[in-house]
Order: sequence, then C-alpha cells, then structure tokens
Amino acid sequence: MLRRCLTAAVLLALTPMAAMADPVGIYDVVGTNPDNGGEYKGTAEVKRTGDTYSVTWSIGGSDFVGTGLGAKFVSETRFETGLATPDDIAISVGYVANNTFGVAMYFEQPDGQWEGVWTYGGSTKATTEKWFRKK
Repeated sequence: MLRRCLTAAVLLALTPMAAMADPVGIYDVVGTNPDNGGEYKGTAEVKRTGDTYSVTWSIGGSDFVGTGLGAKFVSETRFETGLATPDDIAISVGYVANNTFGVAMYFEQPDGQWEGVWTYGGSTKATTEKWFRKK
C-alpha cells in the first residue's frame, strides 16, 4: 500500500499541472536550426479544429502549417494519444514547409511552457523548439 501511494505521488509530481493543460493558444517561439545550429524566433498559434489541432508557425517572414493529435494521461500509469482535447499535455504535429514535410512533438512543462523536438523530411538531424504562452 505504501509503495502504491509513493508511486502515485511521484507520478503526480512528474505530471504537468492539469490546470495548465490545453495547448490551444498563441506562443512566442525560440528554436534551433538543425542545419547550422543558429537560433530562430517567431510565433506559433495552436487551434483545436474538431478532432485535430491546427498549428501555424510564423518564422522569419514565412508561415508553416501543420496538423496535430493530442496526448494525455488517462490514469496514473497510462498515457494515451488520440483526438485533440483540452486535457492534452502533449501534441504531435506533421507539417509542410516549402517543398518538404516534417514532424514535431511537444510536451507541456510544469511551468506552462511547451518544449519539443522536430525534424524535416530527408534530414538526419533533430533539434529543439520551445513555446512560451503569450499573455
């Protein structure tokens, strides 16, 4: 019994606060270019569009559009991916950029920001991106 209580407490401590969940919003974005390691900045807007998310990044004067699915904890020990809901603490996004495609995955952090990793078609590298919710 004590072991189960301690396990539940650890999982709850590692789980982002539910009140901050829901990736819908407008964010300031900071990331790293996988090709040259340079930093970029811009914005991202996440909308729930039925069962999916629509994500639009504005970076360096260009817009990039993606479609995503959500993920959330459904119990103390089970993580589930699927339809977009306000309870999502993670999203996975496929996107198009110029003449290629890409994939990204983001997880909500305890402080409310979202951190992710992304790559594009044909690349052998992956890199990071952080989203900071605009007030």
